[in-house]
Amino acid sequence: MDGVDVAVADLSCDGGAVELIAVGHTELPYPSELRSALLDVLPPNATTAEQICRLDTAVGQAFAAAAGHALATFADGRADLVASLGQTVYHWVDGDRALGTLQLGQPAWIAEATGLPVVSDLRARDVAAGGHGAPLAGVLDRLWLADSPEVTAALNIGGIANITVVAPGRPALAFDTGPGNALLDAAARMISAGVWHHDVDGDLAAQGTVDVALLEVLVADPYYAYPPPKSTGKERFHREHITAALAKVGHVAGDDLLATLVELTATTVADACLAHGVTRVVASGGGVRNPTLMAALRRRLAPATLVTSDELGLPSSAKEAYLTALLGFLTWSGVPTGTGTARLLGSITPGAAPLRLPAPAATAVTRLRVMEKAGEISAST
Repeated sequence: MDGVDVAVADLSCDGGAVELIAVGHTELPYPSELRSALLDVLPPNATTAEQICRLDTAVGQAFAAAAGHALATFADGRADLVASLGQTVYHWVDGDRALGTLQLGQPAWIAEATGLPVVSDLRARDVAAGGHGAPLAGVLDRLWLADSPEVTAALNIGGIANITVVAPGRPALAFDTGPGNALLDAAARMISAGVWHHDVDGDLAAQGTVDVALLEVLVADPYYAYPPPKSTGKERFHREHITAALAKVGHVAGDDLLATLVELTATTVADACLAHGVTRVVASGGGVRNPTLMAALRRRLAPATLVTSDELGLPSSAKEAYLTALLGFLTWSGVPTGTGTARLLGSITPGAAPLRLPAPAATAVTRLRVMEKAGEISAST
């Protein structure tokens, strides 16, 4: 919830492969009032229909501004469509089943501002078809890493951490491992009375010591023992999750709390990866910018290697934005996908002109090649 990640991609089908040219990307911060209002409606806080309505509009307008900025900056004002993953405010899970999911960011504002059709609400159909609606990153990962000769996990560290395990001769497996930055950010706000939104560069965590008793309480959460595929969110891993654990062990200093939460993320990610025989991890997302967390991951993942998606040609800070572009393109091209039974995901809001969808792709999509304007920079390895 720091802001809007926006990217421009040029996508095309070449037989069974999608080619994605990464044209450009940026991150635009939410206005401070909007960011605070979004945080205020997250569980365990109560909310109202009025708040949700206002936020759905405000987030849609922020997305519209971001799309307009990207069009002007990277695309000479021209594009065929916009894809929007939305701002998740609630993900309804009961045990091992996802029952519903809610993303804000009314697509009509994007369509009105840009004049372009908008593919949005991509998660809900996947949930209705028996999937989890998350992590949809698995759609990109299984195509992008399909030819990897070793067992590879694509790791995204957002508020929640997720992995996609891609192994030769096995179906790809994608699931949420547990908290990524969610508890770290909640703890930073707790110990600073709301002044800090996060622990910049993990500096405070680096000064602390892991509280073993607290870590044992945290890793005992039943979620980690659920078999994949599975998904979770901030409705489970929030500040009350921290305070409930602290109630069992007593006072823990702020730097030690953050150090322990770094270790929790690193431990749960590494345990999930190593349980599936992973020998290489390709990381992306905001957590990649936390050197303390990355150091803990390298230590916990050994002997598996840890690299960033940048090293394979896909910007780690924009991977989710390029994922969204890919999902929108697949829907636009009539290619079913998802985390459960394959479906055409999302809804399409018309732009200024009548909808004219292309003929559905005639060949199943099995590969993704990431390119740049000057030539290919990363294929499936």
